[in-house]
Amino acid sequence: MAHRWKSDLNWSDVTPKQAFLNRRQLLTGAAALVASPAIAGLGGAPSAYSTTEAPNTLEEITNYNNFYEFGTDKEDPAQNAGGLTTDPWAVQIDGLVDKPGSYDLGDLLSGVSLEERIYRFRCVEAWSMIVPWVGFELSTLLARVGVQPSAKYVYFETLVRPEEMPGQRRPLLDWPYREGLRLDEAMNPLTILATGLYDEPLPNQNGAPLRLVVPWKYGFKSIKSIVRISLMDKQPETTWNMINAREYGFYSNVNPTVDHPRWSQATERRIGGGLFSKRQETLMFNGYGEEVADLYAGMDLKKLY
Repeated sequence: MAHRWKSDLNWSDVTPKQAFLNRRQLLTGAAALVASPAIAGLGGAPSAYSTTEAPNTLEEITNYNNFYEFGTDKEDPAQNAGGLTTDPWAVQIDGLVDKPGSYDLGDLLSGVSLEERIYRFRCVEAWSMIVPWVGFELSTLLARVGVQPSAKYVYFETLVRPEEMPGQRRPLLDWPYREGLRLDEAMNPLTILATGLYDEPLPNQNGAPLRLVVPWKYGFKSIKSIVRISLMDKQPETTWNMINAREYGFYSNVNPTVDHPRWSQATERRIGGGLFSKRQETLMFNGYGEEVADLYAGMDLKKLY
């Protein structure tokens, strides 16, 4: 499959030049510390995989979130996630892999090339952002642990730690939060594991220290604070699909022609645009159709939502 990536936007295009140069100087000075988990989220070379749209501000990205482990209001994660312990951190990798085990985050990041990916982010609630993630392709990790031929799906779990995640003290969801992808979706180069944003370690409220980012799907598919990755031969159960399959399908690809049962998905509200800003049209696959549409050839995307 041929991928034609957009390469017309670099950090110098969206950041004042002096701030861009200062950031790069700081990163160069920190290079010797990359082995530290606290530093591991810091930037890499600018990626050619980025959208041409300018990112939202750091304040907007870090203060408007859905992360029910810390509360149901958009502001709750920023207020309540500060006490989450993210160092040390381990990820259990199991199922249909050649090298199962519990992996320290530092080991997972050892030798990984981090990149800046400026991606569109579209929430199922019909709001959107442009987010400058720092991360690496999920396929890199899967290749290292060895995916067995019978594997067809990748399953993820979020941390359960109610003493630090106050939202988990209520039976709002069946914890842990669960998500999944088909294996070919997981192996697509657009699918990344993020460790940072804006060249800084990923904030707790945005899914520190490790989260999934799948830019052509609604945001709830991009599971946060990952502690388990399993390879399976059957489609895994996922949190919102278990709660209400009619409203939240397993695939949940961004599709302006398929409305949510309670609202239209044809347009979206860009965060940061102001109260009276004009809504913009939602793009099929969130604008990544050229890269991912062939993954769903022959499928009825209205039925297999």
